[in-house]
Amino acid sequence: MRYLILSDIHANLDALEAVLAAASTWDRVLVLGDLVGYGAEPNAVIDRVRALAPVAVIRGNHDKAACGLDDGANFNQVARFAAAWTNQQLTADNREYLRQLPHGPTEIDDRLQICHGAPFDEDHYIFDAADAQHALESASRQVCVFGHTHLPVIFTATAATLAADVPDEALKTLPIEKGTRYLINPGSVGQPRDGDARAAYAFYDASGKMEFARVEYNVAAAQRRIAQAGLPQSLANRLAIGR
Repeated sequence: MRYLILSDIHANLDALEAVLAAASTWDRVLVLGDLVGYGAEPNAVIDRVRALAPVAVIRGNHDKAACGLDDGANFNQVARFAAAWTNQQLTADNREYLRQLPHGPTEIDDRLQICHGAPFDEDHYIFDAADAQHALESASRQVCVFGHTHLPVIFTATAATLAADVPDEALKTLPIEKGTRYLINPGSVGQPRDGDARAAYAFYDASGKMEFARVEYNVAAAQRRIAQAGLPQSLANRLAIGR
């Protein structure tokens, strides 16, 4: 079984379509939350995701804010504006779809689970070793894949060590080894923040490996959509620099 893993699409239709074209083939799709927020195509992205018939989609904090389940009090001014704009744009059907999304973590098979923020708190950001250790201790599966930070990372833990790596050109494939636990962020499809503007995604192969990928997309088109929608220009600017 080969799973395509998508996280933090953030209403960026151009990035999503580029990922789906580059990914080409898969058996099932997993979505780690934040389908909307920031970007200018919330309905088109939700419709595209729903058409993929994912085996699992979990909600993100921007999904909750956009559909009214959360007031966005913890958001900065730009994020709150984008959430309010998104709420106004959503069709009634897509708003209800977001409202019905489950929170993580969700178990996919006997080895894999997914969450948005962390397995112990769907809104928690995992940035450092302490957060990673807490998450690994809370995880119910050997491999836990998360999103939320928009930063690709691989935390690996054995009985003696906890280490962190960044998926890059030299680390595109990660074998899942016995005796090791994994906490993995595939990066963001729609708003990368690691200095690489390319959309990020991953594959999980149930035979025992993760694969990481990046693809260029039409950033200028995504920026035009944001400008035409009247969203803050900063949301368009950051796409070009991956920040």
